[in-house]
Amino acid sequence: MSDRTSSAIRLHLKNPEPNFRPKYQWLIIELTSSDRLIEPEDLVDLDFPPGIDTRGGVVISGRAPMWLYAYIVHELHPTSWVACYDPRLGAVVASTHTREVKIGQVIPLELPREQPQTSAASGLCPALMVVGPPDSGKSVLSHALFQALLPENHEVYLQRAQWDGEGNYLLELGSEFSDAEREAFKVANRGKLTKRFFPYHAQAILKLRRQKSLVIVDVGGMVQPEKLPLLEACTHYLIISSKPEAVNSWHEFCRDRGNLIPVAVIHSSLSAVETVHHYLPYLELTCGPWIHGQARPVPSVLLERVKSLVSNSNV
Repeated sequence: MSDRTSSAIRLHLKNPEPNFRPKYQWLIIELTSSDRLIEPEDLVDLDFPPGIDTRGGVVISGRAPMWLYAYIVHELHPTSWVACYDPRLGAVVASTHTREVKIGQVIPLELPREQPQTSAASGLCPALMVVGPPDSGKSVLSHALFQALLPENHEVYLQRAQWDGEGNYLLELGSEFSDAEREAFKVANRGKLTKRFFPYHAQAILKLRRQKSLVIVDVGGMVQPEKLPLLEACTHYLIISSKPEAVNSWHEFCRDRGNLIPVAVIHSSLSAVETVHHYLPYLELTCGPWIHGQARPVPSVLLERVKSLVSNSNV
């Protein structure tokens, strides 16, 4: 493996099994700052590792913004073909100069792991569903958990299994964007439920569980039979609710119907508060607020409870 460092970005080159066809190499993106943030000026003088074989393909992998991927694909134009790795699918061919592969082809690859599998018995990591009624702060909490875990564990993954348009891009918008602008972005990207929606996400979660250390699943705010495939794909659940009367229905759905393990119940508050009610059989606390631009840090007791899912699954 070769590497060079430029600013907050490091690129690694890895060679797969030599007999695999079509011939390719991995180009791994690593964001090296503790907060995993990069700036557009980090593209200036970004060095590519030596040893890229232009006679074969290059599969790009790593958590990075679209503009970094676009730049890397452009710079790799001399190579035979370029694909972008999606752990839920495989390597998706985005550029080609050969008949060996075609645009849109998915090559069934899995990224080589630097660490042992998280579970010797099944090879699957835990998957934590974040559930609760609408307007309780599920997406904000999911994102806050993901960001809090990422500095110590870059193999955590946040899967948005909802169609309301409230993705990471929205939650990471700066303070210069008004609430009305945020809502406009959300409306513009909102989808709708289809028959294949939850089965697709269930399969994506199972594939992620083979490669990651923890999958956090942000699920829409209604108890629906259509969500049953998600129950089969996940292992644990966390309820965040601004309505106390809605908590039991989620326990019945996730625990009693899906046989998932409860991790925590958070009574979502619009006030700045943090009160722990009990620790067992699951953590229960009141805390908040969980609102765009006003979200508090994840309570340490909750963060440690979620971290324990990873540590308890390691072998």
